[in-house]
Parts: sequence; C-alpha cells; structure tokens
Amino acid sequence: MHGTTGPAFQPTARSQLRRRPQRGFHDEATVFAILDAGVMAHVGYVIDGQPYVTPTAYWREGRTLYWHGAAASRMLNTVAEGLPVCVTVSFLDGLIVGRSGITHSVNFRSVMAFGRARPVTDLSAKRAAMEAFIDRLYAGRNVKLRPTTDAELTAIALVEMEIEEASAKVKDTGPTDLPADEGWSAWSGVFPVETRIGPALAQPGSAPREPDLAPYAVGARLDKALTEATAACRSPRSASGA
Repeated sequence: MHGTTGPAFQPTARSQLRRRPQRGFHDEATVFAILDAGVMAHVGYVIDGQPYVTPTAYWREGRTLYWHGAAASRMLNTVAEGLPVCVTVSFLDGLIVGRSGITHSVNFRSVMAFGRARPVTDLSAKRAAMEAFIDRLYAGRNVKLRPTTDAELTAIALVEMEIEEASAKVKDTGPTDLPADEGWSAWSGVFPVETRIGPALAQPGSAPREPDLAPYAVGARLDKALTEATAACRSPRSASGA
C-alpha cells in the first residue's frame, strides 16, 4: 500500500509529520488507499473561535473529497463559505498488548487532508457527484435506480474540497519488549481488529440482491469491500454501465 514513487502531496508545517515520521507518508498511493477503504470521515473547522468536528460520509474523485447533508446543515453552510478544514479518516487495526504498560499500543491507518471547502450548487454537477457517491459504494447501481428529482437535489447541500495537503500515518507492528520486560510472564501479542459485514436485512418486498452488492458478502471486511467497490466503480466496464 505504501508508495515510494509517483505523485505526492508537498507537506508544509501543517501537514509535516513530527511524531514518529518513519510511519508517515505523503504519496497519493498511500493516502488514496486509506481514503478509499473508508466511508466515514471527521471534518474539523472553526466558527467564531470555537472548534467543531463533525462526522460525515464522504467520497473521493481524484484529489477532491465530497460530503453532503441537509441543505439546512450548519456545518455544510459554514464550511462551504471557504473556511479552511481538516478532514480525517482513521482505522483501528489492532490492539497491541505488551509485557509492560508503556509497550501497550494500537495498530492503525489514518489520513489528515487539508483544504478549503466550497459548495456545489449547479444541479447537473450535484447530480453527477451524488451518482458518483452511489456508484463508489455499489458500482453500476445508478442505472437501476429511480432518477433523483431536481427538488430532491435542491434539498441536499453538497460540499467539495480539493486536497491541498495530506499526510498518512500507518502502524502495523507487534509489541516492543524493553530490557526491563525480560522475565515477566505476562502474555504479549496483538489482537487484530476488523469491521465485517453482517447478514443482510432485506426490506420486505425488495428484489433479489444484484451483482453491484457482491462486495458486501456476509463476513467480508468492510475496508476490503469498500476498496473493491471503489475499484469496480472506476473500471471501464462499470463506467460504461455494462
């Protein structure tokens, strides 16, 4: 996942990793892989000196992030005025259990993306972005759905943010034994942590499940399913609606 070549974000003081920089990455390959494995982000911003962090669903097109909500949303209306925002996505991948308190830790993946948000108000652009959101989760599904009306689109506030800077941080290790830990019999190791898909709860009267829902099989890892769905969405076959 971690790229050493290819396009990268140029860090500045706000995105440069200082704590354990060896775990940090600024290349697009690493940043995008983490973003594409998630669906929930936290958007940080400041209003009148008061910081806020709002959880929201998101999706990515190139270096642009999108999120949406009700047209009356205070967060969306505020950040869409061009405020600087920080969007974070994180995964807990494991609990690291050491033989001393100081060696307990966690495995994780995370991204911090910086930019200025702006509203998407043109209905055709908003429609295309919202369809991209559906297809990002369920590749090719839009061709099966009732078209969204203009009134429904008007009720949605949609924000886009070009990623100006981004940094990823990844830890995937076992426990570190210190010299003072030698001789202690306490168990040490890693408990992997995953989010998996449960049995589907079909709506009464719904049609059989279609192929676009295949990544979400019972027991599938959510991050893997989202990555698979994203890749399928961007494939030429999916783009053609085939």
